[in-house]
Amino acid sequence: MQKIYFDNAATTPLDPKVIKSMIDHLQNNFGNPSSTHDFGRKAKAVVETARKNIAKYLNCQASEVIFTAGGSEADNLILYNAVKNLGVKRIISSSIEHHAVLHTIDMLHKDFGIEKEFLSIDSEGEISYEELETKLKSSNTKTLVSLMQVNNELGNILDIDRVCKICKAAGAYFHSDTVQGIGHVNLDLKETPIDFIAASAHKFHGPKGVGFAVVKKGHIIKPILHGGEQEMGSRAGTENTHSIAGLNMALSLAMDHFEEDKAKLLELKEYFINSIVREIPEVSFNGLSADIDRSAPHILSVRFPIDKPMLLFNLDLKGIATSGGSACQSGSSKGSHVLAAILNENEAKHTSVRFSFSRFNTKKEVDLVIKELSTIIAK
Repeated sequence: MQKIYFDNAATTPLDPKVIKSMIDHLQNNFGNPSSTHDFGRKAKAVVETARKNIAKYLNCQASEVIFTAGGSEADNLILYNAVKNLGVKRIISSSIEHHAVLHTIDMLHKDFGIEKEFLSIDSEGEISYEELETKLKSSNTKTLVSLMQVNNELGNILDIDRVCKICKAAGAYFHSDTVQGIGHVNLDLKETPIDFIAASAHKFHGPKGVGFAVVKKGHIIKPILHGGEQEMGSRAGTENTHSIAGLNMALSLAMDHFEEDKAKLLELKEYFINSIVREIPEVSFNGLSADIDRSAPHILSVRFPIDKPMLLFNLDLKGIATSGGSACQSGSSKGSHVLAAILNENEAKHTSVRFSFSRFNTKKEVDLVIKELSTIIAK
């Protein structure tokens, strides 16, 4: 049975070049980056080379890059510091953010009494930029706005330049979880001077357990992990050298082949859309995921015309990996907070599935998946 992986928004397979790089560093570069001898200096060089490379691709300063254990830690580090060290008393966000942001906001509200406000979300999963402006003008309270660049379930792309301008005009900080955007959507931190971003290597064919935060120069960052002075005093713990090397290789591959990969993914996504509409005409698409110009090229959220609780399970039996989005699906106890925010009562009863693609997927795989879907839905 052929295995087909269409769940790349959850995690991506490691690129073979990333694996090769990591094995090389595991075998030959095992020194502690904090050690002053030759072994340590070589390991330190790996870390700092990666830091400089990230800064080059994102057009920021190397000193603004802090390595973390992934996107969730980066979000936590940023939000916690905004409240503890930058004097933020209010956070404005949306109800369809990743839980790494939403749960952290809840914690900060509970433990520190910060105000939390959420923007309205329309049926397409879009915020109101006018409402954001109004909320920022309504109070002189020191505020952080936290809105993700690409929604991980819908693929909607935030107008990040517009949000940045609104925040700057109001004197508010702007944090964006860019975990789903890095490697898929353009981001230039000089042209769009966001205060904070979070990223994770395993979303662009790098290893799990490593990511980074970018914190604009001048913002005070103190560690939430204690016990060492690594990462310029922002995070304690010996740097994960081989994983940072893997991140560096993965990001280089993603950015050096950005236009080529984007074109391939867009072609694959359009092919999937046309194929599924042809075979199952009653399908709908959640959010803006089927809008090629306003959604990320690798994410497509499909809503089927019926309730099919075992759809994911049946696809898995056929060797097809995807992610679910509605409460009725097998293995989902709470359902999707994102879909709950945008679907009406009738739409929410229907089964939704997120298909997400990578540069390793093919049209042949799409054909096989559509064939299986047609058979399962028809039963």
